[in-house]
Amino acid sequence: MKLALKIDVDTYRGTREGVPRLVEILKKHQAGATFLFSLGTDHTGRAIKRVFRPGFMKKVSRTSVLEHYGLKTLMYGTLLPGPNIGKRCAQIMQTVRDDGFEVGIHCYDHIRWQDYVSKKDAAWTAREMKLACDRFVKIFGEPAKVHGAAGWQMNVHALRLEQRLEFDYCSDTRGTHPFIPMWNAEIVACPQLPTTLPTLDELIGVGDITPGNVAQHLLGLTGTPPPSGHVYTLHAELEGMKLANVFDELLTGWKAQGYELVSLKDYFASLKGDELPRHEVVMGEIPGRSGVLAFQSDEFLA
Repeated sequence: MKLALKIDVDTYRGTREGVPRLVEILKKHQAGATFLFSLGTDHTGRAIKRVFRPGFMKKVSRTSVLEHYGLKTLMYGTLLPGPNIGKRCAQIMQTVRDDGFEVGIHCYDHIRWQDYVSKKDAAWTAREMKLACDRFVKIFGEPAKVHGAAGWQMNVHALRLEQRLEFDYCSDTRGTHPFIPMWNAEIVACPQLPTTLPTLDELIGVGDITPGNVAQHLLGLTGTPPPSGHVYTLHAELEGMKLANVFDELLTGWKAQGYELVSLKDYFASLKGDELPRHEVVMGEIPGRSGVLAFQSDEFLA
C-alpha cells in the first residue's frame, strides 16, 4: 500500500532551511516524496489581510505562526521587500531533483494565488501560471509535470490550463481517492491526486492534540489502509523545521503499518491500470482551516 508524500514549500525560509532538513529525514527513511516549490517572490507578510477571514485568528493562535515562520518572513511584502525564491534558491531546488526526488510547481506568488485565484479570470490565472512554469523551466531545464495549488485554491481556468500544459497529474484538492476532475460537468483531462489526510496545522491545538501526540493521532487515522492508499501534504515550514521530529515519528509509524512511502509520480504509476472515476470539484470548508478549499465531491459521476 502506497502513501504519497507531497511537500508544499511556501516561503524563502522554508526553501533554505526546511527543504534540506526534509531531504535528510527522507533519506534516513529511504522514502520518496514530491517537492512543490513556490517560485517567485515571498510576500508572506501580506497574509495579514486574512485577519478579517472567519476562523483565521483562531488558527493562528493554535499553530504559533510566529514560531514556525519567523518574524522576518512575516514582514516580507510589507515592512520588508520579499526575496525572490526562484532566483535565490535555484541551487537548493536543483539539489532536491538531483537527489532523486520529484519536483513540481506549487505557485509563483503563494499569497497572491491563495488569496485571489478563486475569483480571478482566465487572463489573470494564465499570467500566474506562466510565471511559475517559465521559472520552473529556467531552474530545471524542462517543463513541470505536476502542480499542487497553494492553499488548495483553484478555479476552472487553472484546471483547464493544467490539461493544456500537459501536466501528467495534479494535486490541488482535498478528497478520498484519485479522480478525473469536472467543473460544472466540464471534464478536465488531468487526473487529480487529492490530499486525503489532515495536515499538522489543522490538528495541533484542536481538543487535546499537541505537537507531542499529533503523530500518534495521524497514525490512528492510517491504521486501516484505504484501497487507493493515501496522499499526505506536509509543509517545509512545519515538518522541515520545528516539527521535524513529528515527521520522523510519522515516517517510522507509517513504515511499521506497512506503507510504501512514495512520490506522487510513483503513486500515480501504481494507478495507471485503473480507470479513474469522475468527480466534480467543489468548494467547501474543512475543520481546522479558515476559508474554503477545492474538494473532490462525494458524488461519483459516470
